[in-house]
Amino acid sequence: MQYCSTRGGVRGWDFRDVLFSGFAPDGGMFMPESVPVLSRDTLRSWRGLSYTKLVVEVASLFIPSQLIPREDLEALVGAALSGFSVPEVVRVAQLKDGLSVLELFHGDTLAFKDLAMSCTVRFLDYFLQKEKRIATVLVGTSGDTGGSAIQSAKGLSGLDVVVVYPRGRITPVQEKHMVTCLEDNIHVFAADGCSDDIEKPLRRLFADQELVKSHGLMSLNSVNWSRIMIQLAHFIHAYLQLSGMEQAEADAALPELEVVVPTGGAGNIAAGYIVKQMGLPLKLVAMVNANDIVHRTVTAGDFSMAANVTQTLAPAIDIQDPYNMERVFWLLLGKDSASVKNMMEEFQNSHRHPLPEYHRKLVPIIQLSLHIQACLFSVKTQRRFNDPSLCRPRSCHMCCLPEQ
Repeated sequence: MQYCSTRGGVRGWDFRDVLFSGFAPDGGMFMPESVPVLSRDTLRSWRGLSYTKLVVEVASLFIPSQLIPREDLEALVGAALSGFSVPEVVRVAQLKDGLSVLELFHGDTLAFKDLAMSCTVRFLDYFLQKEKRIATVLVGTSGDTGGSAIQSAKGLSGLDVVVVYPRGRITPVQEKHMVTCLEDNIHVFAADGCSDDIEKPLRRLFADQELVKSHGLMSLNSVNWSRIMIQLAHFIHAYLQLSGMEQAEADAALPELEVVVPTGGAGNIAAGYIVKQMGLPLKLVAMVNANDIVHRTVTAGDFSMAANVTQTLAPAIDIQDPYNMERVFWLLLGKDSASVKNMMEEFQNSHRHPLPEYHRKLVPIIQLSLHIQACLFSVKTQRRFNDPSLCRPRSCHMCCLPEQ
């Protein structure tokens, strides 16, 4: 398995190279050069697996055994997920009318990011110990990522973690997760502005390859492919638990599962679309708050930031730069890196990219293929703009993944 940049400037990197990177040197995001397709037999063989064992199976598709032998991979994932508050790590709460909630909040910081973060940090520590070196992690956070990174990496001698959060724009609990950690390898700073403002200088730092190499800089935001890779397991686990695929006829199409994903930086919805590319019939619904750039992109081709980030009671998705949408665009454009490069560079320079005619054709593709539907819920005002139950036929199974 080799990796490339969504903007075409880098190809042929291995998992270790990508793990220790932030953005690609050309400003793009790393993706596997080819996405494996899961057969029906493979899905059947995975049905009885625990969540931890499923993560191992998924990760082994993207991490060659030459880099992390299978026995080591099992030990790393097992250790990473051993500290969760429930033995099964992830739970499915089944409600009524086919609605279920995938509980991803049983980690130290109660955020779904604890799952992928804990595994990613274990992978990092594995290579750092083998290579006897130190890496510096830069984390810009809208609330959840910083605390999760700190809890996963605190006390590890090979990792220096620098976290920057937006002053006055996160919850007191999120702030305490960060500022109360006194480990020597953790450094926390508050900055004026929103999380998107913090992301801009970080992106410039990662574009300076001399600086990156001399200081061993890397990212633990969802720009890091390892985070997205582990999140694939959320969707596969939900599908195996809830789709009823075991009842389908051998020659019949696999049943569809609708998944509602709260969406800010679009890392989780990008993971869901990759799983869809792997062969699972998912219907993905992006749930946004007043910071609705994903909604406007899908419904009107308006890929543009609002003048300001609206502060709501859900700061983790108070984001106007859904940077993981670059991964979605790359897949939807058939891996056309030149088009993605032009599109994203214009967006970064002007904060808008009205989709021209040949890109505007992506909108029905996203709606029909990606199935991102606009279910708006203003967390700040508690006013419902569109009931998510209206996004599905009554006969469909539906799974909500809490907190993006």
